[in-house]
Amino acid sequence: MTRRMPSCRPISLGVALAATAVFVLPSLSSAQSRPKPKTPANAARTLPQQAATPGATNAADPYGMNTDGADNDPNAVTSPLFTTDASRPAQGLRTRPTANAAGNAEDTLATGTNPRARRLSGREDEQADVDFNRMNLRENSLDALTPRLNPNRNDAPGIRLGTMVLRPSVTQSVAAERQKSGSNTQNRNYLQTELKGTLASDWSRHALTVTGDGIYQRNISGDGEEKPSVNIDADLRLDLAERTTGHIRGGYGFYREDTDDPNAISGATTQAGVHTLKGGLELQREFGVIRGTTGLDLEKRIYTDATLADGSKVSLEDRDRLSGTLRGRIGYELSPAIIPFLEAAVGRARYDLRTDSLGYARSFWTYAMKGGVELDMGEKLRGELSAGYERADFDDERLQALSGLTLDGTLAWSPQRGTDVTFGLATTIEPSTTAGASGYVAYTANAGISHEVRDNVVARLTGSTVFRDYPNGSVQDETVYTAGPGFTWGLNRYLDLKGDLGYELTSRKVSDDTRTLRASIGLTLKR
Repeated sequence: MTRRMPSCRPISLGVALAATAVFVLPSLSSAQSRPKPKTPANAARTLPQQAATPGATNAADPYGMNTDGADNDPNAVTSPLFTTDASRPAQGLRTRPTANAAGNAEDTLATGTNPRARRLSGREDEQADVDFNRMNLRENSLDALTPRLNPNRNDAPGIRLGTMVLRPSVTQSVAAERQKSGSNTQNRNYLQTELKGTLASDWSRHALTVTGDGIYQRNISGDGEEKPSVNIDADLRLDLAERTTGHIRGGYGFYREDTDDPNAISGATTQAGVHTLKGGLELQREFGVIRGTTGLDLEKRIYTDATLADGSKVSLEDRDRLSGTLRGRIGYELSPAIIPFLEAAVGRARYDLRTDSLGYARSFWTYAMKGGVELDMGEKLRGELSAGYERADFDDERLQALSGLTLDGTLAWSPQRGTDVTFGLATTIEPSTTAGASGYVAYTANAGISHEVRDNVVARLTGSTVFRDYPNGSVQDETVYTAGPGFTWGLNRYLDLKGDLGYELTSRKVSDDTRTLRASIGLTLKR
């Protein structure tokens, strides 16, 4: 008969219980004898806007269902899902040590606190309350993402003047210019001072924007002509009703005619200066998906005398004129981003003198019609393009009417953040001072691209062309090409280093071409 061996299970169980009694019980007794460590001040964290005193409303427990006294325990951690003592980790949650001895790091895993929720509950809520009553809301990006800007990059904040913000800048540069026409060459070195500024309102309703820039040149060597200029524009937008908006515009401009201008005085050492005064009214109204716009634009041009080589003056008061244009536009909103439209305009230009020095009555009527589309796809693509027809009829029957196809528009495209591309088209009718010539139609196209090479370095490239089409064969057509690169290096928030290089070519079929090369470098101080 086979004899069964005794089972080893009771022996193994006894050995395990003995080992536990030897190693575990002494540890428990020593742990109970040690004092309980103090909890750091920042170990207990509460949710945003949580009450810290008894009886206050608890954001995590608004109905007072938490009765375990957590609100009264300074070492307790309150969570929407549980309440536990801060001296021991909550069940099912991982903990990690603080980043330093002072315990400044936030342990979001242990506390259940959402850092983004805490950020959104502060300044953003206050800003949302302010925006709730604004009609001119701040514009967000197309994808509604927060832009990732370099925290070390600080742009000039501007100067606050009550409810207005002024952002001025002054640029002082040294430049060189070389102009060649046939066998005649002119060189000059000059200092250029440029002032720019933008004044914008910060109102809850209506908006006022004023922009201005001025250029002053002073030759330090050479015999070239100085070319000062000034341009100031103001636009007051009135929010008359929910779907009705009005605009009041005004402006002033000054420039000196270029020696290559078709109306320039031949042989003059100083060409005529042109003062321009502008004003306008505009009313916009939305009728569901139909949008209507009507406007009146006024412009006054005043020409100064030109100076000849012998010091004598040539009066050009026979070119002074006042012009007005009444226009209307109707558009259909296919979507908020695409609005096709039709526009018609009629205008009158009246000269101060009935006839010029040659006996021609150059006052004229203008008629125009065009169709196009408005685009507004946020920061990615916006602007408008149009094509149409325009005609100018002169009071003097000896002057041929000017007419032609018109192409107008501006587009701003941003293929990626930090890169901006602009494109523009314009068609204008310019009267002439030549005997028997009514004027010309100028077609202008320009393009530019700018790219942020670094956070504080912007590189740009621009180009344009102007084609002057004369209907009368007695005056030859001509084309002007310009192109040039440039850069802006932000040394700090108040100082920029700028450099530009430009080339201009005036091409003519019969007479000599004119070539101009310019280069400049300077510093911009901004506030």
